[in-house]
Amino acid sequence: MTIPYEPGDALTCQEIRELDILAIEHVGIPGIVLMENAARAVALCIYQVLLDPPKSHVLLLCGSGNNGGDGFVTARHLRNAGVKVAVVLAAPRDKYKGDADLNLGIYERMEGTLLDATDETQRKEIEAQITNTDVIVDALLGTGSTGPPRGVIADLVRLANAASRARRVAVDIPTGLNADTGEINEPCFRADATVTFVAPKVGFAGEAAREVLGRLVVADIGVPRELIPGRKEITPGT
Repeated sequence: MTIPYEPGDALTCQEIRELDILAIEHVGIPGIVLMENAARAVALCIYQVLLDPPKSHVLLLCGSGNNGGDGFVTARHLRNAGVKVAVVLAAPRDKYKGDADLNLGIYERMEGTLLDATDETQRKEIEAQITNTDVIVDALLGTGSTGPPRGVIADLVRLANAASRARRVAVDIPTGLNADTGEINEPCFRADATVTFVAPKVGFAGEAAREVLGRLVVADIGVPRELIPGRKEITPGT
């Protein structure tokens, strides 16, 4: 059972970033708490659609920013629920900083399966994992990214899109989608479901964007409702 969440108006990426700053710096909610809440929502969404969680396998593709941090926390929650998980790093280990690095360290100390897509010797294993997994999670690039995916990230997106048996879930936005304009850059992760945070992004309304978003879930991460444009007012004590 989850607490219902009614999102407000569609927002730009800059407006979402400003809400994060308000929540962190003025309300005092640590960024790592927002990350924990976001990832738990993703994990719950994934777990609810697994036909047989203990026999299911989830592969998480994680970039070096906060989107990747969401992926590491998602992996931890799914692993704790008995799901088989593996994490693929899209950048060298030393590129992970801040909250993403902290949560990657936790996952490492839990001895979770970890693969490095920048290591050529691990590429065949990663390709095999992508081909045989039940769910692929895109935690590669978030709202701060611009232009088409490149290098290792682009390679991982192409491999994920070619995985015919896996369902694909995007964290916040599908990698390659401009969440402000709705423009599709190639390659673009083609999700069956997208779990976005706080509010829908303005670019999600476009026809092209809807084709790569799949089912859209808007998740509460703990930003106070009074800060979010368009959320219904509530009376004190309710």
